[in-house]
Amino acid sequence: MSFVPKTLPSLARLASTSAAGKHKVVVIGGGAGGLAAANQIYNAFQAQGKTLGDGDVAIIDAAKNHDYQPGWTIVGSGLASKDTYRRSLDSLIPSQFAHIPQNASAFEPGANQVVLADGSKLSYDYLVVAAGIQINWDNIKGLKQAIADPTKSKVSTIYSYETADKTWDLVRNHKGEGEAIFTQPFGVIKCAGAPQKMAYMADSFWKSQAETSNNHSTFITGMPTMFAVPHYSKALDAIRQKKGIDALFNTNLVEIRPDDKVAVFEVVAGENKGKKIEKEYGLLHAVPQMGPLDWIKKSPLADSVGWVDVDQGTLQHKKYENVFSLGDSSSLPTSKTAAAITGQTPVLAHNLVTLMETGKVGDAIYDGYTSCPLFTGRGELLLAEFKYGAQRKESFGRFTDQAVPNRLFYHLTKDLMPRAYFSRMLKGNWYGPRGIFPPQFLPS
Repeated sequence: MSFVPKTLPSLARLASTSAAGKHKVVVIGGGAGGLAAANQIYNAFQAQGKTLGDGDVAIIDAAKNHDYQPGWTIVGSGLASKDTYRRSLDSLIPSQFAHIPQNASAFEPGANQVVLADGSKLSYDYLVVAAGIQINWDNIKGLKQAIADPTKSKVSTIYSYETADKTWDLVRNHKGEGEAIFTQPFGVIKCAGAPQKMAYMADSFWKSQAETSNNHSTFITGMPTMFAVPHYSKALDAIRQKKGIDALFNTNLVEIRPDDKVAVFEVVAGENKGKKIEKEYGLLHAVPQMGPLDWIKKSPLADSVGWVDVDQGTLQHKKYENVFSLGDSSSLPTSKTAAAITGQTPVLAHNLVTLMETGKVGDAIYDGYTSCPLFTGRGELLLAEFKYGAQRKESFGRFTDQAVPNRLFYHLTKDLMPRAYFSRMLKGNWYGPRGIFPPQFLPS
């Protein structure tokens, strides 16, 4: 019997070393959306007693690593090390998938081709765009300089792997030397609850320590309220006030002067619109502005803003029927969270596979479900769950008021969800609020 070492790459991986050729399904992005969608598409064929061959599914992504980004809040709160939430991307891509270790740079949907960073082209029968969101670090003057400074600037953010632990270092060493300011930009960002989570978690830690119990902080947001869903917004504003955290709304961070420890804000709405406000800080948690990827914005797949223009129910592109999108790069009018992806993936997989099999898109409809677990302190979490129209869609609403933080939600988010993410979701075996149980329109 001959011995074949496990380290030998599969035929699909050997084929993926060259971008030449054609794949049945090409997925752009090896993040949460891309991996979950690729696996659910593959799993859907298997459940029907059919199969896709080696290399029929290809994932395009040049990243070396894959991060569980919701974990960065936990890291910034001093509750875990950041390497806990990192895996090599190649280890997460099944051997039967082709992995193209480049980034996409353009679409040619009329020819069913993706242009790669080196100028080569990859052909597809069906395309799934899950390319993520662009973090616009340069939109806030002085932010990159302040973030890069290891200690003196007193500025950090949980919105990158490199700086999540720096955030915790600043929080635990802040002993009242000036105001602690936590910001949120106006507009779309991923995990829109994360900026205020850090304000709550820092406040909770400081109040647990005698020498920092008098630390004071302010949450400054470009948005008009604490949260987009009124029911949760009211609860969160009450929590903020009870904790003694001040707030400014409709106020956007536009500049940081780290040498002077000064943050410059601009009012974005109301009678003072355009007014500049300067505030000194002792600690600044700065959240960068975000938006669609530049290369997608310029592509024929983009809407007027720059997101991939898909139907909000079917996730199929409005012009090109063999193109689908989910997650942060899509035009879906819901929060850009991993939880939203768990609701989107089964719909996309069903509709795309049905199109492949019958020539007509499937009948599954995404209702906009997403979830935003908001840490409000050590040992407590408010679980916001909602759908299109800012309507609540709660998993535990029959048993408890989800606008009231509790310890169960805290441990579900902190301890269970990271494990489920790597062991279930990325493998295509997690279905949003249904957990491990597929929706009825998917074969089990």
